[in-house]
Amino acid sequence: MPIKLGDIITFERTFTLRDVELFTEISGDEEIHHITPDEQGRLVVQGLLTATLPTKIGGDYNVMARTMNFEFLRPVFTGDTIICEVKIEKYERQEKDRTAIIASFLCKNQNEIEVLKGDFSGVIR
Repeated sequence: MPIKLGDIITFERTFTLRDVELFTEISGDEEIHHITPDEQGRLVVQGLLTATLPTKIGGDYNVMARTMNFEFLRPVFTGDTIICEVKIEKYERQEKDRTAIIASFLCKNQNEIEVLKGDFSGVIR
């Protein structure tokens, strides 16, 4: 899947109770809202678990991240489907085996409410 300057890549994920339980175990982030359901039976998804959506491009395109900036706008709850749109802002060959990449992203829930935005930079080898 080659990418180029200006490309927009979209990812979508619905977060589950099990996702939050596993991330709680791995990260140790046991804030009360991650382990105690609200009146609707939902847990708040950890911010860094939500942030795995825009970082998915790293796994798909072999990006070695150098910087990542996240602005958490609204909480994400279990059962929410988050759509993440990543825009390639820079994609430039630097050396024989390296390409610089900068991307911005915006994540919205199933109700079109913005929940996360930011950017990242890195290199592709």
